[in-house]
Amino acid sequence: MNYVYVKQVRSVIGSPHKVASILKSMGLGRIGKSRTFRDTRAIRGQINKVSHLVTFELKQDKTT
Repeated sequence: MNYVYVKQVRSVIGSPHKVASILKSMGLGRIGKSRTFRDTRAIRGQINKVSHLVTFELKQDKTT
């Protein structure tokens, strides 16, 4: 099963409210926070919306 490792690298200050709420729903919100998600279309869509604030990489297993 594939996983996506997502890390927030930029602040949400100055971004639209919708972007902040997407980050909050992903469990991010501060610079340096990271999460691992199962690679689904929904997660890919969320990453696409906040790609200017996060970095991500694909993983084969859940280890970070």
